[in-house]
Amino acid sequence: MLAALAATLCLAVGANAQSAATGLATNAPAGQPLSVRVVDYNLDAHIDMSKKALDATESLTYKNLTGQPLAMFPFHLYLNAFQPDSSFTSETHFGGGIRGSDASNDYPPKNLGSITIAQIDADGFGDLTSSLHFVAPDDGNANDKTVAEVPLPRPLAPGDSITFHLRFHDQFPESVARNGYKRDFLMGGQWFPKVGVFWHGAWNCHQYHSTTEFFSDFGTFHVRLTLPKYEVVGASGVPTGDQVNSDGTQTLSFYAEDVGDFAWAASPRFTETDGTYLSSMGPVKVRVLALQAHPQAGQRYLKILLATLDQFDRRYGPYPYKIITAIDPEPDSEIFGMEYPTLITCGTSWWDPTHFTEEVTEHEFGHQYWYGMVATNEFEDAWLDEGINSYTEVNVLAAILGKKTSLIQQPWANASDGEEQYISYSSNPDNDPVVRHAWQFRNAGSYGSITYGKSAILLKTLEGIVGRDTMDEAMHTYFMRFRFQHPTTEDFLNTIQQVAIQRGRAAGIAAVSNGPGPMNGASALNGLLTAPAQPSVLLGSSLTPYFQQAVYGTRVLDYAVESMDSGPALWWKPGKQTLKRSTVTIHRLGDFVLPVTLEVVFSDGSRIREQWTPDTSEGVDHNTRWKTYTYFNNAEIVSAELDPDHTVMLDVNHFNDSYTVKADPLPARKITNVWMSSLEALEQMAGWLV
Repeated sequence: MLAALAATLCLAVGANAQSAATGLATNAPAGQPLSVRVVDYNLDAHIDMSKKALDATESLTYKNLTGQPLAMFPFHLYLNAFQPDSSFTSETHFGGGIRGSDASNDYPPKNLGSITIAQIDADGFGDLTSSLHFVAPDDGNANDKTVAEVPLPRPLAPGDSITFHLRFHDQFPESVARNGYKRDFLMGGQWFPKVGVFWHGAWNCHQYHSTTEFFSDFGTFHVRLTLPKYEVVGASGVPTGDQVNSDGTQTLSFYAEDVGDFAWAASPRFTETDGTYLSSMGPVKVRVLALQAHPQAGQRYLKILLATLDQFDRRYGPYPYKIITAIDPEPDSEIFGMEYPTLITCGTSWWDPTHFTEEVTEHEFGHQYWYGMVATNEFEDAWLDEGINSYTEVNVLAAILGKKTSLIQQPWANASDGEEQYISYSSNPDNDPVVRHAWQFRNAGSYGSITYGKSAILLKTLEGIVGRDTMDEAMHTYFMRFRFQHPTTEDFLNTIQQVAIQRGRAAGIAAVSNGPGPMNGASALNGLLTAPAQPSVLLGSSLTPYFQQAVYGTRVLDYAVESMDSGPALWWKPGKQTLKRSTVTIHRLGDFVLPVTLEVVFSDGSRIREQWTPDTSEGVDHNTRWKTYTYFNNAEIVSAELDPDHTVMLDVNHFNDSYTVKADPLPARKITNVWMSSLEALEQMAGWLV
């Protein structure tokens, strides 16, 4: 099927590459681009596998849709990050970087990487090579060469286009930050000069930092790769040609459209496993390139990809491209777990008793939506990709592998992906807000815990507040509304609030969610969602108080059952007393204010649920830190539990959420500590999924 697809596309693209190619790499109707195509890249690279280097030419056509004249163009040169004096390396060394850079006191030559522009000119503007210069817009590091600017001799008028022609040389490092080589495996990621994005009235072209990823405009890519003929190659887009050359090389051609980047991987040890998913827009070729060292990996990757495609198609919207390629990288490399348009790198091992292989694969595919199509600014709003993707990962893996077994499913232990996200969040909950620019976090640990873990957990808690069906509709609406655009945090949060209010009004006083939320069902939210002008016992007239604390703030949520007691109500009277006086005191230990549900169980089997909404307004309720409930009946209290429906995942300490009179010996007999330790070990091994 792949060869036939390549032959068909080769004929079509060869006739008129730029005009006839529309619709050939996607399942959209022919002639209907899915995105506003700002850029068109033509890249021709000759790869030296022995030197782990390449020489290439690039023609880049940029259409000025900004509405104003452009006198300068910035370019990302990401491979220059792999130098000892770059900002990336300094941040990695001193901040505990998460991208796999060497943190020793020397910089190994094998980790050196670079991209060198030998020449750049533009049609009608002449040779611009001498005017190219490096800038460091974020930190002023004069030694950082990951951003270059090229001034034009005269401005490019609005509506006009400019075509740049470049010659450049790449030297790949050994396996740093999801890039480079390991043994005879080579990953070509962020390998060509890429123009910045004109966004919100200015150029947006940040340096490459240890905790940042990428941001680019949508467009088309026509790419030719020449390399030894024994190499098996996976790349973004669809194949359009395969030519065998007389010098023992092959030239492979690829075409991609409505994407913002292009990457490739090559190895002589790949074995191919193929499948097809019939999406709501048309067939999708699923191509898996697994290493011979992992004979079971091909089918395992394929199975989870097919299931994930189905979940995303039904939950959030269609995958519009004709292909998705999964790469199995070399063991002991830093290349696993990365996303590019229609191409992901996964991760497995010769023995994996967990669902780690499935977790990585699902996570990286999820980026096709939140990074690839929604295309938020990962430098400035990393949580809109990594956080949303971690949240959808929890739900999708739960649907495929089980709510309680989506990470570990063994006779001796079960664990979920959601628990892994919670561990990440609770280990570092309050250093930074999730909306901080990626390079401005306190350190790499805070970036990972907040951007991935906290973002996922705050959205899971929000799901408990508004209801799963409402949250699912909000996520679908957000994707369909903002795909092939560059939305912001406000766009995302406004979408959730709009959908929640609309569903609440439509449902009236009936329950908004499909199940109980943190307030014993959706009753506490009915005022919010059905009549926003009326104060809600939960959050006031909108979700804004929740967003201010969970998204924009650093407050920690922690409620505890502090004490519990039962005794004779008429304690001063002699003889046996049947009437009992029982009390439960709950305590808000953290600064995060959220209504909490308390369930009290009595010895006669009866249950009572209470709802406490702390009000921190001065003069309204001085009991903003604690609340005592008192009961008079003929039964004693057996137990008390906060959040009995287990929906408020933002609470950082679940161990103090309940109190019981009689100890339960069952947990002591479980080997909980074993699998909890395993989760932490997995996190260390996996690094941060990106």
